Amino acid sequence: GALAQIPDAALGRVGTEFGNSPATIAWHVGGNLASRFTDFLTSDGEKPWRDREGEFGTREGVKRAELMAKWENGWTVLFDTLSTLTDADLSRSVTIRGVQLTVAEALHRSLAHAASHAGQIVLLGRMARGAGA
Repeated sequence: GALAQIPDAALGRVGTEFGNSPATIAWHVGGNLASRFTDFLTSDGEKPWRDREGEFGTREGVKRAELMAKWENGWTVLFDTLSTLTDADLSRSVTIRGVQLTVAEALHRSLAHAASHAGQIVLLGRMARGAGA
């Protein structure tokens, strides 16, 4: 919802000197979720096709439709994968960036990661909308 409230012109605007724009953060989350949850139980969560560093490039001028497609794709991959997991899968091992984790640990890690970035987007959205937002 926060992304929908940010004006198009502010999507790619960096909020602080050392920060990222809402678009950059959303692009990163979309890429992260797609990578982590594609073939979740059978391959490393850091896929060779992912350009993690490129996710943090400038997104100034990004079209809302392109940004939302990237964002929605990541969440779709996540929810499609979650719908296939069973309670028994929670104790299975998965690998993320070469580190072995249980499925439960990987899910907690992903939840914390996505939540922290969602909070950043909310804050940047409030900054972009100004007083009274």
